[in-house]
Amino acid sequence: MDALQQFIQLDPANAGYLFIVGFVGGLVSGFIGSGGAFVLTPAMMSLGVPGIVAVASNMCHKFPKALVGAMKRAKYGQVDLKMGLIMGMSAEAGVLVGAYYQELIKQRFGDAGSNLYVSLAFVVILGFVGALVMRDTLKAYRSGMTEEEKPGRLALWVQSIHIPGTMVYFRGLNTRISVLFTIPLGFATGMLAATIAVGGFIGVPAQIYVLGMNSLMASATELVIAFVMGVGGTIKFAWSGYVDIRLAMIILAGSLFGIQLGAIGTTYVKPFVIKLVMAVIMLTVMFSRALVIPVYLSQLEWIDAMQPSTMSMLKNISFAIMILALALGAGIILMAILKGRREAAHPTSPSHLKLATESRMPS
Repeated sequence: MDALQQFIQLDPANAGYLFIVGFVGGLVSGFIGSGGAFVLTPAMMSLGVPGIVAVASNMCHKFPKALVGAMKRAKYGQVDLKMGLIMGMSAEAGVLVGAYYQELIKQRFGDAGSNLYVSLAFVVILGFVGALVMRDTLKAYRSGMTEEEKPGRLALWVQSIHIPGTMVYFRGLNTRISVLFTIPLGFATGMLAATIAVGGFIGVPAQIYVLGMNSLMASATELVIAFVMGVGGTIKFAWSGYVDIRLAMIILAGSLFGIQLGAIGTTYVKPFVIKLVMAVIMLTVMFSRALVIPVYLSQLEWIDAMQPSTMSMLKNISFAIMILALALGAGIILMAILKGRREAAHPTSPSHLKLATESRMPS
């Protein structure tokens, strides 16, 4: 197939790089609930992998990793399985629609068009959602509201609507809501997942701001949705020959280690720290993808041709910023874990007692 002819050659250096990126992606995934593809997709594209192949291979590695993370966090009582399965079903429909448009763009505009489509989606989604989450995080931190999350006005309105025959009780919300509200949220999550292999950027904020779930449980429940989406998306893309199983297995091998460590980290932090990690990585990766958009526009001849040296420079800077995003996210998570372990070693400290009390609070 045409897609098979575009699979890149792997040398030990590239394989090692993908393994490390997979580990960091898994670390972030287990911590914030996203599949981690918002760093893995750009990482593969930086090696010359076409956008659609990077997305398809990411979805292939996502569902076993998401299953491991969901099971790990379910042990801590952080997963609303009913919410995950219900949103997962509507997300599957979104995946099929998103995959259709991915293939259509690839066939019409080639690799440059696919890369541009994926990069533009990253910039728009990461910019909007990242800014929203960062604003909410800073507001909570400055006001001292770091111990308890309360549903916003939109979530309270959603919870107040009663539609006969559609009301379902969700443990993560501790209330009944109409299942009709979850359908468009799930569909949008799946549509985005098939576009850039990241559904958590809609799924997690939607559960927090629209449905009223706390960020800890929303990030864990998203792993269930990611598993359901990943299975269907992998079958759809693999049928068309866009899944590079080598890439999927390398990043999966690294991420299976990282996701368990990231899941453990959620037991040591306050909810606003999870939002902080999400916002920092989103905004940093956004700048990384924005830098290479002129390169793809030039390749499509939609703007004046750029010098090869200029295109190479923009790609290198984009790659460096992406590495910075990985380092920032991993650094915040690892610092939170180390701090939590130190406090656990001194159970009589006031900060440990406070954290322990918060962790036992019902979600």
